[in-house]
Amino acid sequence: METKKVIITIYGSEQICASCVGAPGSKDTYEWLQAAIGRKYIDAPIAYEYIDINQPPDVEKHQKFVEQIIEEDLFYPIVFVNDEMVAEGIPRLKTIYSSLDKHGIQLQS
Repeated sequence: METKKVIITIYGSEQICASCVGAPGSKDTYEWLQAAIGRKYIDAPIAYEYIDINQPPDVEKHQKFVEQIIEEDLFYPIVFVNDEMVAEGIPRLKTIYSSLDKHGIQLQS
């Protein structure tokens, strides 16, 4: 059985969102998630991308979502597993792990 690629996308900003005082920064969350997921899962099929909401790449889906973050005043960092939003604000590993399990990502043995 071939494992599909999974892309974990983290949208965030250097500046911590006003409603998230005391929360870790988005970049810290990005690095923390990679470490946490790498300890639990075989991370070969997992790719990570960090999107700075102040300087989104010239990719339509990212630019549209960044507009949504700003318009709807969403908490960040926001974490996606493929196209599913799994965390807004402070991410919970349990939710992210659950999504990776659904995608068939194998656990470390």
